[in-house]
Amino acid sequence: MKKPAFAAASLAVLLMGSACSNTKETTAEASENTAKKTVKVESESFEPTTNIRYYNMDSVMSNYELVKTFNEANLRTMTELQNAQRSREGELNRMAANIQQKMQNNGYLSEASYNADMAELNKKQQAAQNYLGSLQARAQEEALRQQEEFIDSVNNFLAEYNKTRHYDAILLFAPGEHFNPALDITNDIIEGLNARYKKSNPTAKADTDEKK
Repeated sequence: MKKPAFAAASLAVLLMGSACSNTKETTAEASENTAKKTVKVESESFEPTTNIRYYNMDSVMSNYELVKTFNEANLRTMTELQNAQRSREGELNRMAANIQQKMQNNGYLSEASYNADMAELNKKQQAAQNYLGSLQARAQEEALRQQEEFIDSVNNFLAEYNKTRHYDAILLFAPGEHFNPALDITNDIIEGLNARYKKSNPTAKADTDEKK
C-alpha cells in the first residue's frame, strides 16, 4: 500500500508594537516582551470537515504487541551475542596468557613449537571472528525481516480498516505537523492491530495477561 505524503507548512508571524513618544516607556515595554517565555498552547478538538485521518507511528510501535514480541526476541539475541563474545574473548585471552607465560619461563624448546602455538591462537581468533560475524549477520537479517513484517502488518490492517471507513487518506503524524486532534485514529489502529495479532497468535493473549 502506498503511503500518502503530507507536508504541513508552519507560518511565522512577527507582531510589532506601535511607536511610543516616550523613549523610556518604549524601552521598558521591549524589555518586558523579551522577558516573556513561550507558553505551550494545547490544540482544541473540533468537528472535522475533511475525510482524512492520521495516526502516530511512535505510539503504534510502543503499544503493538507484535513489536513487543520482536523487542523481546532481539533482547535475547543481543544477550546471546554478548555472551558468545565474552566467552570467545576469555578463551583467547587465556590462551595468549599461557603462551606469554611459557615464553617467560623458557618453556619453548624450539621456535617451531612457539610458532605452532601462535598459529593455533591465530586460528582460534579467526574462528571466533567468523562465528561472531555470523551471529551479527543473522541478527541484522532478522531485524530487516521484522521491519518488513511490521510494515506489511500495518499496511494490510489499514487496507482492511479503510474498507468500511472510506477515508481519502490516512496520514502519518510527524513533529512539526498540525492536525485537528479529532482526526486522530491512533488508538483505533493500536486496538485493531493487537486484536488481530492476538487472534492469529493464541499464546499472545496468555502472555499479555501474565505480564499484567
